[in-house]
Amino acid sequence: MRINHNIAALNTYNKLSANTSATSKSLEKLSSGLKINRAGDNAAGLAISEKMRGQISGLNTASTNANDSISLIQTAEGALNETHSILQRMRELAVQSSNDTNTDADRGEIQKEINQLTKEIDRISNDTEFNTQKLLNGDKAIKTTTAVSGVTNSNVTVEAGVAGGTYRINTTVTAATASGVATTGTGFSGYTTTEVATTDLKAGSYTLTVDSAANTATLSDIDGRLIESIDTTKTKVIGEINISGAETVDGTLSFTVNTEKKEEVSVKNAAGTEVKGINIELDYNAASTTASGSIQVDAKNVLTFQIGANTGQSTTLGIDNMSSTELGVNDLDLTKQSTANSAISTIDNAIANVSSQRAKLGAVQNRLEHTINNLGTSAENLTSAESRIRDVDMAKEMMEFTKNNILSQAAQSMLAQANQQPQSVLQLLQ
Repeated sequence: MRINHNIAALNTYNKLSANTSATSKSLEKLSSGLKINRAGDNAAGLAISEKMRGQISGLNTASTNANDSISLIQTAEGALNETHSILQRMRELAVQSSNDTNTDADRGEIQKEINQLTKEIDRISNDTEFNTQKLLNGDKAIKTTTAVSGVTNSNVTVEAGVAGGTYRINTTVTAATASGVATTGTGFSGYTTTEVATTDLKAGSYTLTVDSAANTATLSDIDGRLIESIDTTKTKVIGEINISGAETVDGTLSFTVNTEKKEEVSVKNAAGTEVKGINIELDYNAASTTASGSIQVDAKNVLTFQIGANTGQSTTLGIDNMSSTELGVNDLDLTKQSTANSAISTIDNAIANVSSQRAKLGAVQNRLEHTINNLGTSAENLTSAESRIRDVDMAKEMMEFTKNNILSQAAQSMLAQANQQPQSVLQLLQ
């Protein structure tokens, strides 16, 4: 028997220490609700769960961003709703002033209201803000500069999400062709199919009637429905049909458009990849041509909405200038019947422009609403996965705690028994 080393007591003490440590860890997990309280608990699990936590917080913040973006869009769209109402009132006044039951004094009073409504459109454009950022004055617009050979005018629209930069444009246009030319009257003799070629008319039969005395020309379809009427003293291009072959042109020219105009426009980036989202309508100074050039897209001032948890997960929105000048209604004259009648068409174009802008804003808003739903679903599922790694199962841990607690108490009892064993040596000394 040995008394310098109580091996049984040492063994029991080691077990007691281990059980006490396990009980302490169980208490820590039960009190925090976390399975991983330090890296030593599960090093790999800690790294994975922290990455997931970053994604979850990013998704939740992105959802907040999307909601804030919707609020911004609603601010702009709400202002344009009032612009629409103003334009409708202006159109109503233009129609009223076009009627000659009004005197000059009456039209003068109408003009006063028109002037005030124009100022209000400009005020809405200049003063509509969200978080001190002006929305409708053109500061947030996508700006484009187009340079294409053989093109006299262009209409470019850039959709949300297109990055700023320089893009290459290549075009191919084949003009519509006409045949079956028949002439009556004087001045049309000698005209050929080529000279009545057109770039814009759809396939079908047409008549072109010119009265040199009145300096007028009308283009009608086969049923006599007027397509275009023009003063020939200003221009001699009617519906893209050149009638300048004679000084005096009278009579009717009948022809059929067999093949419609075909226009192909491709937009590519520096890498040669075709780009979607840049829509171009070009007016050519030739009936049939190929052209190339470039378009410079300036998107540095557009709104960028961060709608994802990671870099690059964003979308952009450009809001056009909605001032009276940009809408073309800054200089309406309703003091005369003729100008008031022309103003109706001008206001219609402005209404269409505002409608287009509101439709774009509404489309982005609808997209963001779906984005919010998707972000919520992603955050929910990722939180569930992170919880399985990081959170403690309370019921299971209570079982571990109870086991370790019982073992600790048993070890304490056995340690007391082990400490009593060396006293049996005293019996040998008596």
